[in-house]
Amino acid sequence: MTTANAAQGVTNTGGAAPRRGTTARDLSLAEILEIQKRAQAEDPQPTAKVRRDRISRLKQLVLDNAKDFAEAIRDDYGSRPETLSTLTDIAASMPDLDHQRSHVAKWMRSDAPSRVLSKVGFHQEVRHDPKGVVGIMGPWNFPLYLTIVPAGSALGAGNRVMIRSSSSTPRTTELLCELGPKYFPVEELVFAGPEHGRGSEFSKLDFDHLFFTGSPGVGRSVAKDAAENLTPVTLELGGKNPVLVDPEADIAEVAANVAASRMVNGGQVCVCPDYALVPRDKVEAFADAVLETWTKKFGAISGNPEYTTTINESNFERICGLIDDARAKGATVRQVVPAGEDLPNATERKIAPTVLTDLGADMDIEDDEVFGPILSVYPYDDIVDAVAQINARPDPLVLYWYGERGPRFDYAVGHTRSGNVYGNNFGMGMVSSAVPFGGSGNSGMGSYHGKWGFDTFSRDRAVAMSEFDYNVGDFMTPPFDAAAKRQADLFLKAMKTRTRFLG
Repeated sequence: MTTANAAQGVTNTGGAAPRRGTTARDLSLAEILEIQKRAQAEDPQPTAKVRRDRISRLKQLVLDNAKDFAEAIRDDYGSRPETLSTLTDIAASMPDLDHQRSHVAKWMRSDAPSRVLSKVGFHQEVRHDPKGVVGIMGPWNFPLYLTIVPAGSALGAGNRVMIRSSSSTPRTTELLCELGPKYFPVEELVFAGPEHGRGSEFSKLDFDHLFFTGSPGVGRSVAKDAAENLTPVTLELGGKNPVLVDPEADIAEVAANVAASRMVNGGQVCVCPDYALVPRDKVEAFADAVLETWTKKFGAISGNPEYTTTINESNFERICGLIDDARAKGATVRQVVPAGEDLPNATERKIAPTVLTDLGADMDIEDDEVFGPILSVYPYDDIVDAVAQINARPDPLVLYWYGERGPRFDYAVGHTRSGNVYGNNFGMGMVSSAVPFGGSGNSGMGSYHGKWGFDTFSRDRAVAMSEFDYNVGDFMTPPFDAAAKRQADLFLKAMKTRTRFLG
């Protein structure tokens, strides 16, 4: 379908379209959902060509308007480098869309589990059918990447898509709502705007799958809403991501790496390191090196358009409160405040990069995911102690390891749970289509990227066909004569023999 046809509300399936020129803003959420469900019923198994075309149009929506999106995100934050948005929200979205588009024809083919059984009259296959209409709820920290990538997977799997962007990024949401109809008719993909109500109204819709990225607290509410409709959910949440520093690692090098990673998007990234576990005798050297790195990076903070602001006032106050609480309860607070500046700055919503040490269990920051420019540093005595500290908290989204891959690494990974494990660098698997991305427990459920994204939005459907001359059900209903009992005994004996043979 061409972009022009998409703008006019014309589909290549016919029958299910609303009147020509109708856009999402003319309709309620319930009406949009009904239109998409009817359209899916008209064309329940879109061809590979159709799926690739939809992914291509999603790419073009982003690429054609890249500059406008970068400016909109900057305006939503107040201060966020357009280069950062171009790299993370726009460019980083493309590889997985390309991967989906290149592989969808292969992935959508049915699998045949056993050719041997087929030859004796028992044919089996596993279909990979679209689920139907997928709802995607995006967050504010990467308002394009974290909606466009899952949407590409959902389209590749043959679904229709409804997207609700965050209300914390109104300019970006407005731009998506304005541009969406130019590339997609209502029947295929829709961006819901503020006129469609709150997020809770979206999550209560009877979707065939619901995908949410955000905080664990809101994720629980979304899961409850979806449960009312028995809608399957994928939850991509956050958590306190630990950095475990090996005793033999180069402390200065690791500290510089972690310092930069902590400040990506002002620390407002679900895969940012939240706290570091450092050998006890190296804690001070580590903290000093983190502060030194930040001092070199941030010659100015107030008035610096390249220093990302905290997204809104409530988060600004929450993060400042965490620092104040830790200080009041005895933590050592060290900050990088350029000469002549007064931070935190409530007008600009800018907070100085902060290192906390000497933390105690009664401090609020012990439990709260920071999502801001604070790095907590804890000492550990041996790898068992460090692992125990990690396991005392809910499962993180990412466990970071800095050091060689050896017995201590194996112990740490083998004795902890996390959504992902990244070694010696920031977010290594985040933009890869070769590995899954997803959480564990408090940090989420389900995964996507690459084939895992296609699988998330597909229904694996078994098909089994028989050419046997007898009915299996006859063996399982009365009368159970002597022959049936002998067959049952022979089957049981065969299973026992097989078990002994397999060990």
